[in-house]
Amino acid sequence: MVGGEEDGGGGDLGERDVLATLRRSGEPYTLPPRRLSATLMLTTGGMTGRLDKLERAGLLRRSPDPHDRRGLQVTLTEGGLRLIDEAVGAGLAEQSDALSALNGEQADQLADLLRELLAGTEKTQP
Repeated sequence: MVGGEEDGGGGDLGERDVLATLRRSGEPYTLPPRRLSATLMLTTGGMTGRLDKLERAGLLRRSPDPHDRRGLQVTLTEGGLRLIDEAVGAGLAEQSDALSALNGEQADQLADLLRELLAGTEKTQP
């Protein structure tokens, strides 16, 4: 995402996860670093490294938390928002292309099977 082809799509999957998590948080696309770490199951040190790299690339910014003098907030920049939206759009296009190989009956069958699979996993969760 910031300079590599680790995922075959122009970026590091870990960096994409950070940007996607901020995007999913909704406007103003801001979360505290600790919440990002917890959501992505990363150590604070691992998160700091990702944030440093993304901030240097201009994809996010860190700023003081206005509600807690000891804390920080991480916010997507316009460039970060544009990049993650493009990545999501490209992923959806790939999925659509893959599904276009199925006829209507096959697509319906796949949808039914995926619903069953999802229902089964939901039953096993505490």
